[in-house]
Amino acid sequence: MEVLYLLIPISLLILGGILWLLFWAVRSGQFDDMEGPAHRILMDEDKVVDEQKNSRRGGTG
Repeated sequence: MEVLYLLIPISLLILGGILWLLFWAVRSGQFDDMEGPAHRILMDEDKVVDEQKNSRRGGTG
């Protein structure tokens, strides 16, 4: 039973640390745009293909 006097404060400290990390991540923008980079990769590939088609046709760009 005496071990609870030690385990409860330790668990509260761990919980506080986890909450601090969560709020830090939210404030620093870690969760702002999760899908944007994935879509950007696909769009960049289409640009390269379009530029290659233009260069084959003699286009400027």
